[in-house]
Amino acid sequence: MNTTVTTWTPYEIRPADTGTPATPEGLAAHLADTALADRLLTEQKALVFRGFHLTPDTLGPVLDLLLRNRLAYVHGNSPRTKVGDNVYTSTEYPAEFTISMHNELSYAESWPSRLAFFCQQAPETGGATPVVDGTRWLASLDPEVREAFGAGVRYTQNLHDGMGLGKSWQDTFETRDRAEVEEYLRGTGADWEWRPDGGLRVSLLRPATVRHPVTGEEVWFNQADQWHPASLGDETAAALAQLLPTDELPQYVTFADGSPIPDAYVVQVRDRGLDNAVDVDWHTGDLMVIDNVAVGHGRRPFTGPRRVLVAMTD
Repeated sequence: MNTTVTTWTPYEIRPADTGTPATPEGLAAHLADTALADRLLTEQKALVFRGFHLTPDTLGPVLDLLLRNRLAYVHGNSPRTKVGDNVYTSTEYPAEFTISMHNELSYAESWPSRLAFFCQQAPETGGATPVVDGTRWLASLDPEVREAFGAGVRYTQNLHDGMGLGKSWQDTFETRDRAEVEEYLRGTGADWEWRPDGGLRVSLLRPATVRHPVTGEEVWFNQADQWHPASLGDETAAALAQLLPTDELPQYVTFADGSPIPDAYVVQVRDRGLDNAVDVDWHTGDLMVIDNVAVGHGRRPFTGPRRVLVAMTD
């Protein structure tokens, strides 16, 4: 039975709440007590700062306080453009599609502890960033589904050498040096092989749930639904099946033992994540920071130009 829980929402902070001016400098002054900001984020899981009139030129000092070791988007599978010091566009997936809930890089051996999203330009309509509490997402799933994922999942990426479906290995690892890629992969526990066509296949076994390092809460923490053909819809999945066998898709996923994950399971995971999500609507200048373990995120469809930048930290 689908249990939708909507009692949790991100915590909004405005200048009147901080006692500081409605300026980027005012927000930076409020965040100067980094221990307080860290504790508040752990308690609230997601913070939304509104009314401080942030711009791309004034964003840096605020990000330096919230994300004290900004990370590159290495091993990321989403199409993005790097626009600054480890600052990227949010996913460039077509505007008409919903992006389902996920925790950033949950398929990797390591992942960012928090993400920041900055709205440089709000869309004309739609374009909210939905966020979901991982404990609620996990609780909403049928026991049969939770049990089936108990041993974890195996992710596989087929990364081309510059031409093909999906991302190239060069874009994925932000290098053209195979030795750098291999050095990175050796530290992840992944299996990999270079293909005769110059592409790279990477396979990694990961858990389906993790416990938050501070609170100890168990959360749903995998991207099985996004990596599974069933999440693409019947027509798209059927078209891809005509082009490539499943194990040659740009990315695919199985249970830990290599057995297929039923379509119905991943559709339930996808839909219940979205059902339990809370939409954060954007206004130009808004900033949101989320605990990437406690909270999953996605994107609603939109019209008109939309530019949301993202950065992350360990």
